[in-house]
Amino acid sequence: MKIIHISAECYPIAKVGGLADVVGALPKYQNEIGAHSSVIMPFYNNKFTQSHKFTSVYEASLRLGNHELNYTILKIEDASVLDFDIFFVHVGDLLYTENVYTENDTNRFLAFQIAALDWILSLEHKPNIIHCHDHHTGLIPFMAQESYKYESLNKIPVITTIHNAQYQGWMAYDNLYKIPKFNIEKVGLIMWEGMINPLAAAIKCAWRVTTVSPSYMQELKYNANGLESLLLHENSKAIGILNGIDSDVWNPETDKYIIKNYKKATVEAGKKENKKWLCSQFNLDESKPLFAFIGRLVGEKGAELLPHALDYALRSKDISVIVLGSGSKETEQQLFDLIPRHTGNYNAFIGYDEKLSHIIYAGADFLLMPSRVEPCGLNQMYSLRYGTVPVVRRIGGLKDTVIDIGDHGFGICHNDVSVHDIVHSINRGKDFYNQEKEFKANRKRMMNIDHSWKVSAKAYINLYQSIN
Repeated sequence: MKIIHISAECYPIAKVGGLADVVGALPKYQNEIGAHSSVIMPFYNNKFTQSHKFTSVYEASLRLGNHELNYTILKIEDASVLDFDIFFVHVGDLLYTENVYTENDTNRFLAFQIAALDWILSLEHKPNIIHCHDHHTGLIPFMAQESYKYESLNKIPVITTIHNAQYQGWMAYDNLYKIPKFNIEKVGLIMWEGMINPLAAAIKCAWRVTTVSPSYMQELKYNANGLESLLLHENSKAIGILNGIDSDVWNPETDKYIIKNYKKATVEAGKKENKKWLCSQFNLDESKPLFAFIGRLVGEKGAELLPHALDYALRSKDISVIVLGSGSKETEQQLFDLIPRHTGNYNAFIGYDEKLSHIIYAGADFLLMPSRVEPCGLNQMYSLRYGTVPVVRRIGGLKDTVIDIGDHGFGICHNDVSVHDIVHSINRGKDFYNQEKEFKANRKRMMNIDHSWKVSAKAYINLYQSIN
């Protein structure tokens, strides 16, 4: 079975969020079970593209409204870089930017989608499945079905995966002429509330719609940023498949980023050395339970509550806290302002550092995830893999993957996004940490949980086969 994934992000090439982790792992694990899975994505001007050599496999031009744009499909010369084939759409300076997302994303991702479909149209051996990810590829199901030039592709099943329904790619109606010609009577398939809505178009036109956890699929029916009624209407073709993690990349036994590698039998010694390094680098008390937050400092993550919750929790001076993230400038500043107020017990790294994130998973005792929205969540799965207790709100994928210690589980859960719930959960964590025997046994128990992509990859293959 030949599968082409189309995405704006793919780890380790370009990453903004969890989308990149999924697209960087799912094809690999699909190939391991006998598929031929590849990825096509934009060609960005970043460290990855600057440090590798590429060869052209296809050159042509496309029309974006009144403009004709030359583009090239590129492939990495060194095929051993990744565990799957990956292709890049290079449309001059339009896609070749340092940042994945810019203020000109309407034109950028329209050109990307048209080029990707034009290239697929040119292939001698067409894919059996086209798998689109999020709104940046949301018009592909519509164009493959309705645009005259892609008529020969309309028998190929197109799958859309919603990684986050809060972002939908809205664009003004006057962009309609940029989409390859179709029967104007079909325009309703791409419209929603008077505008072109790529995610809504994908939900209407894809053969199947998946989300990244079963609970998130149910939640979207009453909280989907305006698409609730549409998802209810399309319920018969919607399914939630829990994401996995790349257990080769996220493996404390082989992780090249962490200070000391460890496995289940040596978890105590391994975590101790990583915690020692963290506390030394960030002036923290390593004798205290170490709580961490890793992620975007945005409302979806409940991040604006962190400064107040952490300020309150740190008054007892019996915990240490480290924050790694960026986002809201106000939240960044508030978190930074806490440093002198809680010297020796708190610190923050404003920004993102891949190596540091791995060391935090390895060295922290608890990971805080007080999310308002969490379609799947990967951080909690990483933390389990590294023997770090996830402290989560019961929402989306967090609800599907973390069971509270009070329910004979292994994590700490709360129901609301509030300062009170975060502080209460931190206090529960402190109490659990002091139950030394149970806490250490729980570390090993968490590391036994298998959230690898193997199960999820097979679930997607089964879905493809059911409609192919």
